[in-house]
Amino acid sequence: MEKPRGRASKRRGAASQGPAQHLEQTPQPGSDARDRSDPEAPEGQAAAPHIVSSAHLVSPRSPELSELEFGLIVANSAFSRWMVHCMAAAGLPDLTPLDVRVLHHVNHRERDKRLSDICFVMNEDTHVISYALKKLQALGVVEASRKGKDVTYATSAQGREHVRRYTEHREAFLVAALDPDEAQNQKLGELARLLRRLSGVYDQAARAAASL
Repeated sequence: MEKPRGRASKRRGAASQGPAQHLEQTPQPGSDARDRSDPEAPEGQAAAPHIVSSAHLVSPRSPELSELEFGLIVANSAFSRWMVHCMAAAGLPDLTPLDVRVLHHVNHRERDKRLSDICFVMNEDTHVISYALKKLQALGVVEASRKGKDVTYATSAQGREHVRRYTEHREAFLVAALDPDEAQNQKLGELARLLRRLSGVYDQAARAAASL
């Protein structure tokens, strides 16, 4: 005859079920299961998994940071391709994404700029910007001039023409495809401010890592 179970056995059974249920609700970060519950998701519906490219880097404190980093990687690749192809359509087919960025910044506000100022604004090393400027000078789209002890850079008439064509293509292909309304523009502005804040955090973390 089977003996009835006591309270102790019931407590042990409940305790053995508790951790299993807890693990199902909070799976390990980076797994294929849902990482966290989404407060905006309808009740009873599981949240979408975090999309990351390096599960081993996912922190339990912020899996969203890894998801953001993957988004940055994908967006940077797409943005780089866009810049290269748009500038090629504007008449300069042999530029790298950095070359395109340097050309646009040199042309910014039609104001002569020193090498140090370009490096500071673009957050790049001097030798990297210097190489890009020499390449742009060889193509005839950037000109250098001396003002006292300083060497400054500006776009030539040919360079300004390529930038003008780039602007036209950007308006026709990129802005028209996005077709942003007022609400979208507000979100884009908020995202831009967030990215600028994050760049400062990453710079500070890079300096800390370099000090090791």
